[in-house]
Amino acid sequence: MVQSLWDKAKAAELEGGLAELVYRSNIIGADRRVCNYGGGNTSSKTIVKDFRGRDVEVMYVKGSGSDLATMKAGNFTGLRMDDIRPLFERSEMSDEDMVAYLANCMIDAKHPRASIETLLHAFLPFKHVDHTHPDAIISLACADNGRHLAEEIFGNRFVWVPYVRPGFTLSKMIAEGVLANPNAELVIMEKHGLVTWGDTAEASYAQTIKIINEAEAFIEARVNEAKLFGGAKHEVLPAEVRRSLAAQVMPTIRGAVSDEKKMILSFDDQDDVLAFVGGHDSAKLSQVGAACPDHLVHTKVVPLFIDWTPNAGDAEGLKAKLAEGIASYKEQYKAYFERNKNEGDVMFEAAPRVILIPGIGMINTGKSWAMSQVSGALYHRAIAVMRGATALGDFVSLSENESYNVEYWPLELYKLSLAPAEAEFSRKVAFITGGAGGIGSETARRLVSEGAHVVLADLNLEGAQKVAAEINEKYGENRAAAVKMDVTSEEQVIAAYEETSLAYGGVDIIVNNAGLATSSPFDETSLKEWNLNMNVLGTGYFLVAREAFKLMKQQNIGGNMVFIGSKNSVYAGKNATAYSAAKALEAHLARCIAAEGGEFGIRVNTILPDAILQGSTIWNGSWRNERAAAYGIEPDQLEEYYRKRTTLLVNIYPRDIAEGIAFFASSKSDKTTGCMLTIDGGVPAAFTR
Repeated sequence: MVQSLWDKAKAAELEGGLAELVYRSNIIGADRRVCNYGGGNTSSKTIVKDFRGRDVEVMYVKGSGSDLATMKAGNFTGLRMDDIRPLFERSEMSDEDMVAYLANCMIDAKHPRASIETLLHAFLPFKHVDHTHPDAIISLACADNGRHLAEEIFGNRFVWVPYVRPGFTLSKMIAEGVLANPNAELVIMEKHGLVTWGDTAEASYAQTIKIINEAEAFIEARVNEAKLFGGAKHEVLPAEVRRSLAAQVMPTIRGAVSDEKKMILSFDDQDDVLAFVGGHDSAKLSQVGAACPDHLVHTKVVPLFIDWTPNAGDAEGLKAKLAEGIASYKEQYKAYFERNKNEGDVMFEAAPRVILIPGIGMINTGKSWAMSQVSGALYHRAIAVMRGATALGDFVSLSENESYNVEYWPLELYKLSLAPAEAEFSRKVAFITGGAGGIGSETARRLVSEGAHVVLADLNLEGAQKVAAEINEKYGENRAAAVKMDVTSEEQVIAAYEETSLAYGGVDIIVNNAGLATSSPFDETSLKEWNLNMNVLGTGYFLVAREAFKLMKQQNIGGNMVFIGSKNSVYAGKNATAYSAAKALEAHLARCIAAEGGEFGIRVNTILPDAILQGSTIWNGSWRNERAAAYGIEPDQLEEYYRKRTTLLVNIYPRDIAEGIAFFASSKSDKTTGCMLTIDGGVPAAFTR
């Protein structure tokens, strides 16, 4: 049952009016069983002083493009009721005329555009109105016998409105239905949702919860878990197997869905998803249509359901099924668009947003991890609705044309236009070794600031987690992830890329940055020291790049590798034979990979920095003392020594290297590969030639 979240003590502290409306909206949106992400709307009618000090009746209603769970006072639109009420006398009104008219009713031009369903709230003669999308109510609204069952539950207390796309006509139908029924306590909108109201904010919210729970109790009394979705057809694979298979196939999916625009993926194997994908009837059920019009922009009309028998050893077979299924889905979507398009419509990416795999779970796609999560969250709601609707009767949905006219509805697309513009690294995933260090962490911040998702790989997991937490606090949930990895361990490198694939679907950019440094005269260089440098700076860079190369080939959408070499890659450093030789190896390894990667769109470039002391674990260790000794100076004189030996008389900082990495990883260097870029302030002895 849905629990009331109304806190009388907290509500009592509010000033009433708009503050109370914000509170009510937030607790409605906090439970997604009550209202979808981005969907639903709330309103409150009150008296305010206008700019001349006159009392004016104003309705505050949710602004377009906001989400009830997180919206603030600034996300509501205030409209003068005296201007809106005369519209009820009209017989019809187009969407365009309605939007233009409501813009003139606003009490403040800085307010957001009013909700599509503003007139629904305005035409109802109640002070507080809530429109929501509860799973239980939509189960009724999407059952073929839903109206009859609603009579069993609510008697004569409800108004049933047949499906009409939101706007003037639907708003007037709802108001007329309520006015014609003095016993009405709620409105059920066929294939859409619920409308409730009250004299106070608390009463309106309480009515919403009460009605939902009446419907839910009725449904749950009729649910037979063993027969849900036709009963179990496939067994659920063990958790470790599910995750391993998902990690193996997600790069294939990412490549296949990213032919028009790159997509970020997320994996979901929650219990309700696993129950649904394993059902006898689920493949057919999933193709009936959306459970609610609000889902369509984020989930498309139907998901892709993969016809595959769960088998832990059949990763290659699953990849083939996915590639075939995605290609077929895109062709079908293009045909759907052509059958229904209106003049001026521009087709979205044809790839699926929701992919269902028996035994494994659900994979979602989106322009960011957050948006892939929205698609997934909405499909959880669809599963809940299908669960309820099929327990009551047969699940029904909008017609194809009705669905299209919501998916490509200009008023719905307006909401998408409010999203921030995409940046250089939007839709891209970067994998950074040495992510907890100065260069690694600064690079992560730099790439995320322009839209990237990043994985910080480091032996120092705690340090990497700290950087990831800082990034996520600033830029949003899961924009950065941390993984513990020793670059010299083939098993750990492979596992780290599997985690990356599971987290985001694959990788576009790798920054080979993990490092160490030692200093000894050549004849005092031990085999242990030599092998340490070769293992970390040679073998480590090889393993990280090789596994990325495989993954990028699997995705088949190109990629970028940036190696962090050193001035010593081209300069014979005194007392640094092992380090310099390994750094030279790195630079040539990068060129070799670049030569092979070109045909796959994989670019590989190298940056040669020098003397980056700030935030460096290398320079805070014995390396500082060893280099100072090699130059015959004190350790605290190193910064000035390095500055003076550059032709530009500057010190080099991690942010300088991060800028170079961003350049090589960006579209600005699309036609550059196998290149070495010095960022050292100008050390003549290291000039390339």
